[in-house]
Amino acid sequence: MTSGRVIQFRRGKKTIHERHFLIEIDSVSNKVDAQKFVGKNVVWKSPAGKEINGKIAATHGSKGVVRAIFEIGLPGQAVTTKVDIK
Repeated sequence: MTSGRVIQFRRGKKTIHERHFLIEIDSVSNKVDAQKFVGKNVVWKSPAGKEINGKIAATHGSKGVVRAIFEIGLPGQAVTTKVDIK
């Protein structure tokens, strides 16, 4: 199991996609390594113990960041917190 960090919502200038998040994976620094994680499951655990599941959909940029789509939107407090990648 690998860990990562939630960086930000997927967003445009005037729109925010509530279920899409950008995730920075530990020990991944380029697009080729990030491509290996596409299709894997992601789990975010809240401080209260609730788990929200998601799936890595695609890479984002050239620095090893990936885009994950969650079942339901994560709260804003999830930004900069840890996620587990299975």
